[in-house]
Amino acid sequence: MTRTDARRALVFGGSGQIGAALLAKLSAAGWEVDAVSRTPPRADAPGLRWHAGGFPDVVAPDARFDAVFSCGPLDAFSLWYAGTALRAARVIAFGSTSLETKRAAGDPGERALAATLAASEARVFAAAHASGATATLLRPTLVYGAARDASLSRIAALARRTGVFVLPRDACGLRQPVHVDDLAEAALAAVSAPAAAGQAYALPGGETLPYDAMVRRVLAALPERPRLLRVPSPLFRLALAAAHAGGRLHGLPAGAVARMREDLVFDATPAARDLGYAPREFRPTREMLVAG
Repeated sequence: MTRTDARRALVFGGSGQIGAALLAKLSAAGWEVDAVSRTPPRADAPGLRWHAGGFPDVVAPDARFDAVFSCGPLDAFSLWYAGTALRAARVIAFGSTSLETKRAAGDPGERALAATLAASEARVFAAAHASGATATLLRPTLVYGAARDASLSRIAALARRTGVFVLPRDACGLRQPVHVDDLAEAALAAVSAPAAAGQAYALPGGETLPYDAMVRRVLAALPERPRLLRVPSPLFRLALAAAHAGGRLHGLPAGAVARMREDLVFDATPAARDLGYAPREFRPTREMLVAG
């Protein structure tokens, strides 16, 4: 395929962890790509043009593309897409399995997040239908691989700083970490998969393991070899409260601690059937968890 005959893609969130992986896949497949990012544009490359912009004011660089990919916040993209005149045969957007896991959460903010994700998905599907396009929504589980996630890389950073990572003894809920490259592969496959039109897919990783075992593998991948310290749940809650009070820990709501005991497991069968989805097992390396 020559560049003249190449398919054209518009990618939102191209500088994010999933977006960067997707850009590499699109380039390897010969696509012409316009990538939009809120951060200062990077240098253009053959087949890749960067554009600075953020929702809701971003302007598409052209009126038509073969496919549009949203790799950033789904709510902002859905509102923009519903109001744009942009035309594309396929729309692939990333949401989150939080739509399911936080639907009945005790924390009002987490329930609101689940409701926002559900409304955003519905808005994308409706807007695509109205414009004669077809949309596919992708819901990753626990994303890792680019050393830029807010979960496993955060665990690694804290463990490297202190030499230890503390968990309650009952933190054994099942998890399915998913690598960014597997997500990018699924997004690219969805473009050409007729069965994916109008569908939403959970995209779990290729291995299901307990929370504490997942953390052990993270620590084992670090050169410092931090220790995992298991403590009784009441003691963990006291330590967590003290860390919050001292301003040493932010962004970890009580619901996140409670979910360490819960199984957050999703079925990859529909994605495997329709997208050929075959994610890797969880074998993290330092480069996947630590930037630089």
